[in-house]
Amino acid sequence: MTADPHRNLLQPDPTLLPERPDLDARLEAGDEAEDLARQFPAVSLPWALLAEDALGDGRVIEGYAYARVGYHRGLDALRRAGWRGAGPVPYRHEPNRGFLRALAALGQAAAQIGEIDEAERVAAFLRDADPTAADAIADAGRPGTGG
Repeated sequence: MTADPHRNLLQPDPTLLPERPDLDARLEAGDEAEDLARQFPAVSLPWALLAEDALGDGRVIEGYAYARVGYHRGLDALRRAGWRGAGPVPYRHEPNRGFLRALAALGQAAAQIGEIDEAERVAAFLRDADPTAADAIADAGRPGTGG
């Protein structure tokens, strides 16, 4: 890999969560989010999917709970991958998307239940992790945007 001459040397390297071909295969097979959460409870993506589904159906408290589980599972995974509480978590890296989606869902749910301080902290965390993530997540949820 070629070094980026524009990289901020004071910023940590991006954290990249490990690939999960076993999870990818189950997603391809069409497993439901609830089944995926049972099969892969330590992975953020199934929890993010559950949160997004619940929020989409207006079940805000369930969405908040699912998103919080996905967020905490993601923090654990990030730490195992060498993350030290700060630094980029790029959305372009597919395995990071579950954590970032759970984080976005947590912010959405927090805002909906009136936890404005938490929603603002989550939005700042998402921006710090990857400034493009919020738009990419929103675009992925829109029909015809390739998500």
